[in-house]
Amino acid sequence: MSVTTVLSAVSSHAGRQYHFVYEQKNMTEAKSYCREKYTDLATIDNMEDVKTLNNMADSSKMFYPGYPTYYNSRAWIGLYNDVDSWRWSLTNTGFYKPGETKFRQWRTGEPNNESSKKYCTEMGDDGKWNNVSCESSKKAVCLHVRGPDVTFILIDISMTWPAAQSYCREQYTDLASVRNSTENQKVKELIPTGESVWIGLFRDSWKWSDGSTSLFRYWNTGEPNKNGNENCVATAFSQSGRWEDWNCDVKRAFICFGPVPASKHVIRLTLEKKNSLDLNNPAVMEAMLKQLKQKLKAQGLDDNITLSWRKQADGKVFHKKKKDEL
Repeated sequence: MSVTTVLSAVSSHAGRQYHFVYEQKNMTEAKSYCREKYTDLATIDNMEDVKTLNNMADSSKMFYPGYPTYYNSRAWIGLYNDVDSWRWSLTNTGFYKPGETKFRQWRTGEPNNESSKKYCTEMGDDGKWNNVSCESSKKAVCLHVRGPDVTFILIDISMTWPAAQSYCREQYTDLASVRNSTENQKVKELIPTGESVWIGLFRDSWKWSDGSTSLFRYWNTGEPNKNGNENCVATAFSQSGRWEDWNCDVKRAFICFGPVPASKHVIRLTLEKKNSLDLNNPAVMEAMLKQLKQKLKAQGLDDNITLSWRKQADGKVFHKKKKDEL
């Protein structure tokens, strides 16, 4: 006996669909526009994305009157320098009481953020903190936690911040977290006169507006250079789509992204029924869908597809094939 049914196949492709907006806006305005109209400012994951944007871009629409020529052919993307993202190397939340992760003892004018490389923190012999390049070489203070007991240890070896972090984690618990003024005084007392030491505070630097953790970067030569307050990123289509850091207040075109639209297909099926199995039984229909999806996957289809049976007017999915049906 032959039975007929209708199957719906909805494919929701993974990935992003990019949208160029040639209306000139600063970074904040562009982000608000993208979040309202689409999903967010563009995140770029790989060279395929770069090639896609290079092919889509219309540089003739990226002309900015009143700006030097090198401002042209550029558009905002979602990468920005998060200057307020200071956090401790020791991430165990149970170590901190409410508010203790926010304790700071910055020297006046710090952190100054004038350099793209000042992402790590030193404490001077006066107990005040400065943000400095993580590649500087200096002594460190480690943190040793044993139950309720917390001990600070001076490491009398000069090393970079990443090296100090590795050393403290291997030998003790981590680089020193300073949770309050009492602990700040304890660390201060360990610092030799006229010197400064590493503590565990550091800053995440470049982040994506949509929260993506993509580490892909396509900087232009010499970038990021942090000339002034350059904390936002534009892609330069006159430079093969390479990226540059710019002042966030500059008004320019920008690129949004949204989800790739799903595609839907409706398929009419004819099956040969050779036993008394009730094809309209929900459990049977579910098992058949799983088998169909497995067969489609074996033929190269990805997992981003949803299959469903379409019910007809009487509420049933399967019907005995009529003689006049082809």
